[in-house]
Amino acid sequence: MGRAFTAAPRLLLLLGLLALGLGAATANVGDSCSTDADCGAGQWCFDCEPKLSGSHCVRSAATNPFQLINNSLPFNKYAYLTTHNSYAIVGEPSHTGIPRITFDNQEDTVTDQLNNGVRALMLDTYDFKGDVWLCHSNGGKCNDFTAFEPALDTFQEIEAFLSANPSEIVTIILEDYVHAPNGLTNVFNASGLLKYWFPVSKMPQNGQDWPLVSDMVASNQRLVVFTSISSKQSSEGIAYQWNFMVENNYGDDGMDAGKCSNRAESSPLNDKTKSLVLMNYFPSVPVKFTACLQHSQSLIDMVNTCYGAAGNRWANFIAVDYYKRSDGGGAFQATDLLNGKLLCGCQDVRACLQGSGVVCAA
Repeated sequence: MGRAFTAAPRLLLLLGLLALGLGAATANVGDSCSTDADCGAGQWCFDCEPKLSGSHCVRSAATNPFQLINNSLPFNKYAYLTTHNSYAIVGEPSHTGIPRITFDNQEDTVTDQLNNGVRALMLDTYDFKGDVWLCHSNGGKCNDFTAFEPALDTFQEIEAFLSANPSEIVTIILEDYVHAPNGLTNVFNASGLLKYWFPVSKMPQNGQDWPLVSDMVASNQRLVVFTSISSKQSSEGIAYQWNFMVENNYGDDGMDAGKCSNRAESSPLNDKTKSLVLMNYFPSVPVKFTACLQHSQSLIDMVNTCYGAAGNRWANFIAVDYYKRSDGGGAFQATDLLNGKLLCGCQDVRACLQGSGVVCAA
């Protein structure tokens, strides 16, 4: 009798904790919050000042179209959230012993980015200290005060993710300043990434569709890599980006409302001999404070503008700074829009009916 009575408060406490957990799980984007625990799965508690007053639940994870719909379409029929300068992380400790004096562009680790649904990484690679480093510099030279970390460290994070997630594909887009012979190949080999390599020989040359994602997964060729140095396609088997992709201007020019012009190195956006389209949407100088405002309706508007500029083609990659900052859905919702349009013509990938390629859900 006594034991039954004393257990009752414990049961009530447990039920209360369960109720709190259920409440968090059903929180909606836009709900007020104090901590991340107040928000649902795939959300975080963030204050988009000055757009909103106080902290609210906003998206923090992408929708996986391979799991939601299927992975049986060509690689170029999906959209992938992309982080600009993925390695330039706030608070990354100095690996040279010299305080860093350069911009940062992201707030969490590459591992966290991948776990949150980022599927393409923009990395700047340099010859530095007899190795290959990731560096946010200029003039093609890395310095102690602009270096972030050896490329091997980040490549190993990518390898760990691919190993733990055998149905996922990661794309690496390199702004490449490595001139040491086989410098990049050596690092890819040391990291274990070469076993996932998607070969140039399987990439379409004249705008045709890419292989099916399901076939890429079945063959374990789940790492797609592009370089900005043309000679490496023949010397190291690393695809030259501009043979396969078009891209709009980056920086402030790429955020000019109503305009979407091609980057200087890129073919015109409407060149359909290139079957991949990348849309940049980040300012010339990254500012965390304004990122949440940029990842709002203006981002969606640019998605639509670049669709027209690219010859009525939806972007496959959408590249942003501080990818989790928004006043609601942000870059995640923009990616959902792109996948909805690509997969079934809907405004949101979640509206695509299971197994249907043409019908939008009510």
